Amino acid sequence: MVKLALMTVSVKIMPNSLRRPRVVVLAYDGLCTFEFGIAYEVFGLPRPEMGEGWYHYSVCGVEPGPLRAAGGLTVLVDRGLEVLAEADLIVVPGWRSIDAPVPEPLIDALRQAHERGARIMSLCSGVAVLAASGLLSGRRATTHWRYVAALAARYRQTAFDANVLYMDEGSILTAAGSAAGIDLCLHVVRGDFGAEAANSVARRLVLPPHREGGQAQFISAPVLEEREGMRLGPLLEWMRERLDEEQSISLLAQRAGMSLRTFQRRFEKTTGLSVGNWLLKERLRRARDLLEREVAASLDDIAVASGFGTLATMRHHFRKRLGTSPSAYRKSFGV
Repeated sequence: MVKLALMTVSVKIMPNSLRRPRVVVLAYDGLCTFEFGIAYEVFGLPRPEMGEGWYHYSVCGVEPGPLRAAGGLTVLVDRGLEVLAEADLIVVPGWRSIDAPVPEPLIDALRQAHERGARIMSLCSGVAVLAASGLLSGRRATTHWRYVAALAARYRQTAFDANVLYMDEGSILTAAGSAAGIDLCLHVVRGDFGAEAANSVARRLVLPPHREGGQAQFISAPVLEEREGMRLGPLLEWMRERLDEEQSISLLAQRAGMSLRTFQRRFEKTTGLSVGNWLLKERLRRARDLLEREVAASLDDIAVASGFGTLATMRHHFRKRLGTSPSAYRKSFGV
């Protein structure tokens, strides 16, 4: 049996040849603080391990302050729309409402920034700002699944996708729900500075560097019941530690102290997935971790260590779930 240990390696990240990219995040009255915080966490937080070429972060006040922010906060911003003329990447946090008008000066500033080559990125309902500016016309875009129907009816020249976590159209990037903004920010880091840098940021966030699937997996998903979560939690950890072993439903039900039928029902209610799909998701995650970190391990050994048994099986699931092959994934994201 092949055992490959997952190791956390501390290394110096060397940025690519980009000059220090200037990231400007919008602040406005009614600011969505969570999305604003995501942009700061990824692009603005000091990261000396990344070297001197890391992002230059600043904030742009859309309106004169003080600005109200969600959570009872008040925000004061030193600079206004003029800072957008210096931006390489502009981040639009979730807008105050998809029905709220977008100020004409902001629309003009975004159009000018786009024309000179700046990238513009929206998080969640921030896509409403991009749509109102005409920057999504003839493009694909995404946003939170709750807003897709309304925005698609209003902006018929834009192809909205309700399922993906984010959309990269080159100079225009859009993220779905709030947490998907993290996925998109990590995607930008990966493109600017490489997989190792994105993986380092993800580790500090205590998040996987990639999430497979789209918004469909989150729509109407059951909320975990505290009692069942406590009961099945130790079993889930036991299963994660033995992904390279066969885990029959009867064995798992026995360990949980439940009948087969009760176990299957409660497992799906707690995790939102069947036992088989949960194991597949965890095995894919393990395989990606190994492909990114264990550069000397063969693909066959990784297939066994991840619980797929054979490379052919692992390759099949990578193609079906991730749209790539294990070798291509390693080439793109391996350190």
